Amino acid sequence: MFKDKVILITGGTGSFGNAVLKRFLDTDIKEIRIFSRDEKKQDDMRHRIQNPKVKFYIGDVRDKRSIDGAMRGVDYVFHAAALKQVPSCEFFPMQAVRTNVIGTENVLDSAVEHGVKNVVVLSTDKAAYPINAMGISKAMMEKVAIAKARSLGNEAATTICCTRYGNVMASRGSVIPLWVDQIKAGKPITITDPNMTRYMMTLDDAVDLVLYAFEHGNQGDLFVQKAPAATLEVLAASLKELYKADTEVKVIGTRHGEKLYETLVTREEMFRSEDMGDYFRIPADARDLNYDKFFLEGQEDISKVEDYHSHNTHRLNKQEMKQLLLKLPEIREDIVK
Repeated sequence: MFKDKVILITGGTGSFGNAVLKRFLDTDIKEIRIFSRDEKKQDDMRHRIQNPKVKFYIGDVRDKRSIDGAMRGVDYVFHAAALKQVPSCEFFPMQAVRTNVIGTENVLDSAVEHGVKNVVVLSTDKAAYPINAMGISKAMMEKVAIAKARSLGNEAATTICCTRYGNVMASRGSVIPLWVDQIKAGKPITITDPNMTRYMMTLDDAVDLVLYAFEHGNQGDLFVQKAPAATLEVLAASLKELYKADTEVKVIGTRHGEKLYETLVTREEMFRSEDMGDYFRIPADARDLNYDKFFLEGQEDISKVEDYHSHNTHRLNKQEMKQLLLKLPEIREDIVK
């Protein structure tokens, strides 16, 4: 579906953008546009890749004019630009709103105006039952995308979908690079809560989910990939075994805005979700603003449905966790050394 097509990746210098480039550079895609505000990261990427298919655009999703300049002639948009650090969003919540909410609206408006075929908006498990500013801004981002899709309707030239996924291993903000650095430096591994569970996905899994959404998404769909989880205790123990390290584990307590476990699909969403095998499809809520009927008709069965979260999904043991960690090139290279 991407043959001779132009794709735009907002926040394209991040972990996800790099994974997409790795997947697509050697295919028959026509052009990949990297849109971001960090000229240093763009320059590093340009020198590393040296490929005429990749074009770089400096801009910020907060500035719609800069998006418009990059959007002309684009077929598909991966919207990955976001403020993602939980603590920094907690202290500067309006910055999260400006990038994650208003920035998303700018990207969607520009995509519709320029006749883009598909937009996939990347979200996070923290958007389900959010308790921190980052999650709340991402939940609003999803609402903005789904509302825009609903208003466009199924006959529109542009289809808008969302994907929601959990912890992407070794991505920016992941605890794995920090712990590897601590192990190498002979410092204690700092754990917030050993019983905390997190979904474990590779960057390849994240790219697969977004491509699935491009191929199968209807207007306003939200896609979630089924994923295993692990406790931080198992993750730390697995890393110690792989690196043959006798590092101390130091419990430092929960940080600002952290959850004990992450929810990927809420109970309300599970009630109307469609099981696609490796994925859940959650169609947009098609109800209108006629609130009168909600006093007369409800959904009795919704209370019988359970959330899909990192405490009740498949829990990885140490052996399984080590196998998954060895899929990460950074870990593999270290271990082979």
